[in-house]
Amino acid sequence: MSTDSGEKTPQSASSQFGDQVPWKKRKAELKEKQKEWKKAKLIKQLEKQKQREAAERAKQEESQSNKGRAYTVSVALPGSVLDNAQSPELRTYLAGQIARACVVFNVDEIVVFDELGEDVKSVEGEFKGVGKKGHACIQLARILQYVECPQYLRKWFFPMHKDLQYAGLLNPLDSPHHMRIDEESEYREGRVLNKPPKQGKGSLVNCGMRKDVRIDKQLQPDLRVTVKLNKTQNPESRLYKGVVVAPHVPRTEGGLYWGYTVRLASCLSSVFTESPYKEGYDLTVGTSERGSSVDQVTLSPFKHLLVVFGGLQGLEASLEADQNLDVTDPSILFDLYLNTCPAQGSRTIRTEEAILISMAALRQKITAAFSDISTSS
Repeated sequence: MSTDSGEKTPQSASSQFGDQVPWKKRKAELKEKQKEWKKAKLIKQLEKQKQREAAERAKQEESQSNKGRAYTVSVALPGSVLDNAQSPELRTYLAGQIARACVVFNVDEIVVFDELGEDVKSVEGEFKGVGKKGHACIQLARILQYVECPQYLRKWFFPMHKDLQYAGLLNPLDSPHHMRIDEESEYREGRVLNKPPKQGKGSLVNCGMRKDVRIDKQLQPDLRVTVKLNKTQNPESRLYKGVVVAPHVPRTEGGLYWGYTVRLASCLSSVFTESPYKEGYDLTVGTSERGSSVDQVTLSPFKHLLVVFGGLQGLEASLEADQNLDVTDPSILFDLYLNTCPAQGSRTIRTEEAILISMAALRQKITAAFSDISTSS
């Protein structure tokens, strides 16, 4: 028995040794596989990191290329220019010409000032229609507001009024915020609907699309708002989603021209003192045939530009009618006093013509002023 046990002992040892050899190989193979997995995992992480960095660079390049316009352009003119029209239809059409001239050159604010002592600051209430003399400032401001409003919102914000009796003669502005029902855009103008929102959800807004928009806030009904639509929308949902933004966001962030605002001023001096901007207008330009030639002028960069036009008798008449101003020379009021049409062939240039001529001449100066900044930076 002792011999049998002695024979069995080396067999078991050899079998144990034989089992250990493949286990070590397996262990080594597993280690190698783990190393390969780690390498693959690191490679994937590096690729994802590179993709994120590339996406961030693309976003930065896109934001730089699509950088909005930070500066604003304002135009001021007397409401008495409507008195130069011979009929109610021509008065309405003249207001439309002024609106289109301002929109073509991306004007952000139109100031209608009074040079006849009407002292009006609001377009609310019942006033004489366009067929009557007087209240020209209110008539002009109302028509300018009407034609700037997107077509799908006009019936809500502009009830029947005599000043708008001949609005059908107005040529459409066709500006970027006047959109068709199926037109795609990141921003839209809308009206807050008079529908009670659900708890914890924002108001509904009609933005002129086939579906209403659910915004991120609860607002008072019948307000006009600017809405930024979400980039991804659920096509099966009954509503679109968006957020309310300030009216200047499409211009400052999206680089879009988003219409103009209308302001009434009781006199020429109020054009400057009642500016909607905290720092006021940092560059003011007066237009007159007695000014210096626009061809020899270069503009420096600005935040808020104001271009002022005179009425039938020029800026001198507006200055005389203003009791708050003691000066007699209108050039003192402005940083630049320019003749935007040197060697004119007509004795007079109508205000609606002066806007087109002046803004066309200044457009190149404005572009040059801000192109110098972009090239230097």
